Amino acid sequence: MVYAIIEADGKQIWIEPGKYYDLNYIPGEPGDYIQFNKVLVLKQDKYIHLGEPCVKSVVIKAKIIKHLKGKKIIVFKTKPKKNSRKKKGYRQKLTRLLIEGFLQ
Repeated sequence: MVYAIIEADGKQIWIEPGKYYDLNYIPGEPGDYIQFNKVLVLKQDKYIHLGEPCVKSVVIKAKIIKHLKGKKIIVFKTKPKKNSRKKKGYRQKLTRLLIEGFLQ
């Protein structure tokens, strides 16, 4: 089993090659390739490479599949004794990435 833990958008994400993941919006067109340099842990077969804080020789290659919006979050505000209510909705922009592989 091959996997890596990377840091992207201020979050630590467990990734595996061949799977797709939704991250915060990354500028780029669908079909473009991006690389992640901040690899914290890499496990290949019997070996585990730990970074201090990052593994320097490893780069993760990912392909942008599409841009989409996340689940709607409702924001509802009221003021006591004023009969004032506000309801707003918000949807986060996301980017779906397909992990192509690990480059060393």
